[in-house]
Amino acid sequence: MFNSETAAMGLPADPAGAVAVLAAALGCGLLIGVERERRKGSGPHRAFAGLRTFALTCVVGALAALTQLAGLVVTGAALVAALAAMAYWRDRSDDPGATTEVALLLTYLIGVLCAWSLPLAAATAVGLTGLLAGRQRLHHFASQWLSPGEVRDGIILAALVLMALPLVPNRPLWGPVLNPQGIVQLVALLLGVQSLAHLSRRLLQARHAVAFSALASGFVSSTATIATLGLAVRERPADVRLLAGGGLLSCVSTQLQVLLVAAAVQPAWLPVLWLPSLAAAVLALAWGGWMVHGAPRAADVLTEPDEDRLFSLWAAAGVAALLSGIQAGVYALTLWLGSTGLLLGSALASLADLHAAVAAVFASGEPLPGGAAVWAVVLALLAHAGGKSVSAGLAGGWRYLAWLAPGLWGHMALGAAGIYWLARA
Repeated sequence: MFNSETAAMGLPADPAGAVAVLAAALGCGLLIGVERERRKGSGPHRAFAGLRTFALTCVVGALAALTQLAGLVVTGAALVAALAAMAYWRDRSDDPGATTEVALLLTYLIGVLCAWSLPLAAATAVGLTGLLAGRQRLHHFASQWLSPGEVRDGIILAALVLMALPLVPNRPLWGPVLNPQGIVQLVALLLGVQSLAHLSRRLLQARHAVAFSALASGFVSSTATIATLGLAVRERPADVRLLAGGGLLSCVSTQLQVLLVAAAVQPAWLPVLWLPSLAAAVLALAWGGWMVHGAPRAADVLTEPDEDRLFSLWAAAGVAALLSGIQAGVYALTLWLGSTGLLLGSALASLADLHAAVAAVFASGEPLPGGAAVWAVVLALLAHAGGKSVSAGLAGGWRYLAWLAPGLWGHMALGAAGIYWLARA
């Protein structure tokens, strides 16, 4: 019975809550134990822990946590770790892995976690069980499916994101531009786009892979996606229509993000924006889908990449330098010409980042009929199409630009005209 004396000893004062914690711990232990029991084997070489051991270990962890005695929790973890180490030392099998031993210690910690957060403990137990059950597929993926080059590039990308990015200064070197952390983030984005496209080509048909990766990466940076696909055109000139269609599909996310920016900054713009932006997105989706679907049949066999590399680091760095240079050029022109008004500023800023440009316009006020803000948004859309065209031409050449430009300018012009027309009404 729980009373003041048990509370003074560190035991919980809510019996129902303690029962729920123990029941959850038992369920988590049984879930993990069932999977381990199936792989326990039989005979002298069977694993030391199975269904009952895992269930009891998880319950012991929960009981130790319910006492709220930190020393008891640590002692229990040490005992379970010692038991696992002894079992590993006595293992005489041909493949003495430590998976079961480590899983047993983690199961104890899941039991402790049940006293703190039942949803988190349950999610951890399910994740651990899935990881244990996928042993063969994970081994096949790591040892056979991934090539040495892909593993090496994956390590480089992980080091860039997890180690280099947090250490890079987050401070612009010149006014609001040339932020080292922003440049590294852009390089990481480009590498991620290339990696996603590479893996998609291995998992899907080439057409589906390009469409999927372009739509997904376009929500981060459509300009970077278009430039990255342009670099791919130089390696595979025969797929220029396919890759240009993917670049146009990335523009769908540009139109949708304009609506999201308006909703966050100035919802009064939504009545003027929603129909033109959606119409432009539908046009880009239809036009890009037509280009991808009508690409030569030879592209369908490109399910295996030409190389075993996830990305080209130097190519990504070159594109990042190009986009950063555009931003610096915009800022230099602004300093040179001075304050020339909302129109010129938004048009220049949209060459580098459309969403930052329109956000500044939205923040300036509501869309008045014939006002400068409406013209600023229209010019920003058209200038952004020009910036994307320059990036596409420099990255992929004139044939890539020739396939991309009609759909790019067509859907942007539709959106700009619709915004101007609705603003007049």
